[in-house]
Amino acid sequence: MRSILKNKLLITFLLLICFQPLILSAQSKTSKVPDLHFGMFICWSLSTFSDKEWTRGIDNVSFFNPSGADTDQWCRVAKDAGMDYILFLTKHHDGFCLWDTKTTSWKVTNSPLQKDVLRALKKSCLKYGLKLALYFSEADWTCIPKDLKPEDFVNPETYWHMGKNSELKKAQLKELCTQYGPIAYFWMDHAQSDGGLDHAATTAWVKQFQPDCLVGFNNGETAGDIRLGELGKPGPLDSSEGGGPYNKITHKEFKKAEFTYPIFGKERWFYTNPENDTICITAEKIYADYQGAIQYGNFFALDVGPARDGKLRKIDIETLQKVGVMIREAKMHVPK
Repeated sequence: MRSILKNKLLITFLLLICFQPLILSAQSKTSKVPDLHFGMFICWSLSTFSDKEWTRGIDNVSFFNPSGADTDQWCRVAKDAGMDYILFLTKHHDGFCLWDTKTTSWKVTNSPLQKDVLRALKKSCLKYGLKLALYFSEADWTCIPKDLKPEDFVNPETYWHMGKNSELKKAQLKELCTQYGPIAYFWMDHAQSDGGLDHAATTAWVKQFQPDCLVGFNNGETAGDIRLGELGKPGPLDSSEGGGPYNKITHKEFKKAEFTYPIFGKERWFYTNPENDTICITAEKIYADYQGAIQYGNFFALDVGPARDGKLRKIDIETLQKVGVMIREAKMHVPK
């Protein structure tokens, strides 16, 4: 009887040893979800100079001609506002890269600025204790075959959806994952197609280099970890109410719900014209949504597009200062 009991105890002990890695793995997956709530979404690219949200037909890299890129200012304002991360647009649909990529000459370091903005931003994030997340357009209009024209298609929009090159997408994501430190999450923009690499493969590719990095797709693709909410609002993970007009999908495997909208209002993601300098969402609205993000455990990425001098607008700074005061006075979640 004692030998049977000993054998049972031995088997139990061995099973615990065998399953311990699985238990630790499950625990680590839960603990690896970043404790982020409020971030600054930086949209700053060709569209900052075109007066358009989507910039097509530009082939001169000098079109992007800011007088500077004050990444320290971006991060300082974000920190003072009670934010804990920066979400940075690395590449929009036009394919212009805001980092020193080796995959194309269509990049910021070949522009008059001649500066790897992402690398500078990474240093500023470290300086101010902010995490870094990245926006990436899956499609790339520079990949559309040169012998095709929009008028060749019955539906001209089909032309723009042909900006696909899976190897380019993989190479650029590898650079971002391996050269700029830990990435909290990727905000993948599917508006112009998946870029030739499906979403499950995209997620697996990112995690090959950064296992702890979360991935989200703005069309609600369930291959990701996050339910993105473009023009969304605070809401529970198991409800579609926060997903905005473009994403009503719920999925039990999502780890977080995110929402984002521009401080300019409507769908003005980029600073596009000085005529809009007086347009700004109120501090009260932003603070209310911050409270909602805390309540539901959301990521709230407020888009604050820098102007053509590479600095944030005065009205944005003043508004965010008010938000920071509200957060501190309420003694709610303040980044450590």
